[in-house]
Amino acid sequence: MKIALFGGTGFIGTYLIEELLKTGHTPKVLVRPGSEQKLSHHNRCDIVTGTISDLEAVRDTVSNTDGVIYNIGIIREFPRKKITYEELHFKGARLCMDMASELGVKRFILMSANGAKQSGTAYQETKFLSEQYIKETGLEWTVFRPSLVFGNPRGKIEFCSQLRDDMLSIPLPTPLFYEGIIPKNAGSFAMSPIHVENVAEYFVKALVKKSTIRQTYEIGGIHPFSWKELVSIIATASGKKKWKIPTPVFPLKIMASVFDRFSWFPITGDQLSMLVQGNTCESKNLFEEFHIEPINFSVSNLSYLHSE
Repeated sequence: MKIALFGGTGFIGTYLIEELLKTGHTPKVLVRPGSEQKLSHHNRCDIVTGTISDLEAVRDTVSNTDGVIYNIGIIREFPRKKITYEELHFKGARLCMDMASELGVKRFILMSANGAKQSGTAYQETKFLSEQYIKETGLEWTVFRPSLVFGNPRGKIEFCSQLRDDMLSIPLPTPLFYEGIIPKNAGSFAMSPIHVENVAEYFVKALVKKSTIRQTYEIGGIHPFSWKELVSIIATASGKKKWKIPTPVFPLKIMASVFDRFSWFPITGDQLSMLVQGNTCESKNLFEEFHIEPINFSVSNLSYLHSE
C-alpha cells in the first residue's frame, strides 16, 4: 500500500516511516521546503515538497494513495510564525480529511492525544475538534490517543530527554509538582508511558485491521507511573542523582504565561496544566488484540538517555 503521511519528519514520524517500510508499505510524505534531508530513509519515500496549508501540495500527497496518516502535532505555539494548535492540529487535519474524501481515499488514521476534550487546554481542544470532525466524514477512520510517548529521539524532541536536559542537568532540585497549597500529594499524578515503536506498530497495523474502523483507542504502557517514580527512573537512566522538592504549580503557571512565547523557556502553562492532570489509560488488552509486544518503561529501555 502507498500511504500518505503528514508529520513524517518529527519524533514519532521517523518511527512511522520505518514501520511502514518494514511492513512493505510505501510512505508518501509531505515535507517542508528545505527539510527533505531530515526525512529518515528519504531515498525510499515518495516526497512531496510543501506545507500543510498548501492545498495543491496536500492534494499531491493524498493523490493515488491507499490511506492517510495524520501525525502533525506541536507541544507549544509560536503565533508570529503561524505555528499554532489551531492551524496544525485542526485546520491542517481538516484539510487532509477533506482532500481524502474528495479523492476517494477512504482509510484515515488520526493522531490525537490522551486527554483530548472540549473544555481543556488549547492543545486538548484542537485535538478534540479534529476527532469530532473526522467522525462526521464518510472516511474509514481510526483515532489513536497516546499517553506519554518515549524512545530514542534521534535528534528530535522527546519527553524524557527534554526532562533530562531541562530539569535533571541543572544544579537545582527536581520539582515534584502539586496543585493548591498543601504538598502532601506532590508528584503523585500518574502517566502511562508508551514506547514510540509500539505507537508506530499500532498505527500501521490499524491500516489493514478492519475491526479498527471508526474506533478510538487510548494507548499507553501496561504500567502507570507517578511523576515521582517517572523522574527517578529517568534520573537513574541518565546517570544522575537528584534531590526532589515539592513545588507548587501555580507560580510556575504565572511565569509560563509571561515567558512561554520564548523557545528558551522550558515549559508552557498548558503543558503544566496537562502534566498535573495526569495521563493514564488501560491498554493491556489492546496489546493483546493488536498482537504487539509492549516495550516497558524501564532504565534499560531508557539507555539512550545515558549514551547521548
